[in-house]
Amino acid sequence: MKFGLFGINFGPCANPQTAAKLARAAEAAGFESLWTGEHVVLPDPRVPPSPLPPQTPMLDPAVALAFVAAATTRIRLATGIIILPQRNPVVLAKELASVDVLSEGRLLFGVGAGYLEPEFAALGAPFADRGARCDEYLDAIVALWTQPQPRFAGRYAAFSGIDAQPRPVQRPHPPIHVGGQSAGAYRRALRRGNGWYGFALDLAATRRCVDGLAQARSQVERPAGLGRLEISVTPPPSVTPDDVAGYAELGVDRLALMLLGRSESELLAQVERAAHDFLNAPT
Repeated sequence: MKFGLFGINFGPCANPQTAAKLARAAEAAGFESLWTGEHVVLPDPRVPPSPLPPQTPMLDPAVALAFVAAATTRIRLATGIIILPQRNPVVLAKELASVDVLSEGRLLFGVGAGYLEPEFAALGAPFADRGARCDEYLDAIVALWTQPQPRFAGRYAAFSGIDAQPRPVQRPHPPIHVGGQSAGAYRRALRRGNGWYGFALDLAATRRCVDGLAQARSQVERPAGLGRLEISVTPPPSVTPDDVAGYAELGVDRLALMLLGRSESELLAQVERAAHDFLNAPT
């Protein structure tokens, strides 16, 4: 089991000094990865299913990861997730390739279709076809990252006669982790992802998602070049070391533990406790 930490770009970690201290502490403790979340805007007043109060500070994932890359040397840097249908895929491909270059090949690209309609409306992004856009934008980004002379012709994105340098350090491209708990997300992960990511899932919810992935495997053909589908989960804050075996039995490869705290000191103490409980726990 690999262990990461989720929440490096919001709340107290929106403060640069706090983010850098947390990142260095996580790396020194032996955590494998740091994960960001994303919401460009949040509904005000807060309405379901909005996950956070609208006043929560949240840094852009690419900017935050580039910043903590400069404060660390080894720990992997993950987006968990970027809401892809809200983005221009050509611009995003450049931003994330830049993160991979600046971090010397440490990016994990987590992506999802999104679910907050008010956020889409504020950005002028269509909500109804977000799944189809997510699929196509992923294909366009991979083309920009891998083709010697990038070309793409789709319904929502098209380009030719261009180049986009630098390419990511990782080959053929940074690992793509598809988030979501819908049938479409499971199919997307199997067709296009190196991994699948689930957020705030206890053991029962993780089991349902693993079953959903298994059902999707009977419906779609996974390209051989993608290899085995890696499974990453952010568990609830109540997760205990005793739960780890249960996640492992379900096939989970990585747990990205939530960072929850109201201050820098609380978060640093949480990193220390998590390292003791999860990284140094007896096996």
